[in-house]
Amino acid sequence: MYKGEYYKPTNTGRLIADVVRDNHAFLWKRTDPDDELMRILGDEKYFPIVVFPHEYAAIDRCIHTPPLNTGKTLLFIFLDGTWREAKKMFAKSPYLHNFPVLGVSMDAASDYLLRESTHDFQHCTAEVGISVLALADQKQGAQTLAHYFSVFRREYLKGKPHLQHKLAFAESQVKDSV
Repeated sequence: MYKGEYYKPTNTGRLIADVVRDNHAFLWKRTDPDDELMRILGDEKYFPIVVFPHEYAAIDRCIHTPPLNTGKTLLFIFLDGTWREAKKMFAKSPYLHNFPVLGVSMDAASDYLLRESTHDFQHCTAEVGISVLALADQKQGAQTLAHYFSVFRREYLKGKPHLQHKLAFAESQVKDSV
């Protein structure tokens, strides 16, 4: 996670941590990776996969679905931050450069609503997490995260008078996710 992201009230990476029981979060430091992170990445029981758009990865690293029959626990690595920050983490983390990259194709524009993105294809961490869980055959987790994300977004918007015009959409999404 990029510095400062943890403190942003609009951060959705923490929603994944609330839904996925076995999870880890680390502060990204370009020149000093966390010792526990490095231990986990080297643990033979895990199959690490970086979740990031394929356009930024070497073609030989790109996968479209996670391998479900490796005999190892899939370890999805989400680079949690703004798009600019996530691109920096991806490019400047050599310890991640040997792992496969799962690019998630999103058919629709982001429904995030809490922060503006430069492009419609830029989705928040929770939206990507929903897709990754579905690809990993964790349907219940994907549904739970989708509902949690809808409720989180709605409740956040309720407290922001300048965003009330987005609230009706958020309300409809919560009803649809039940």
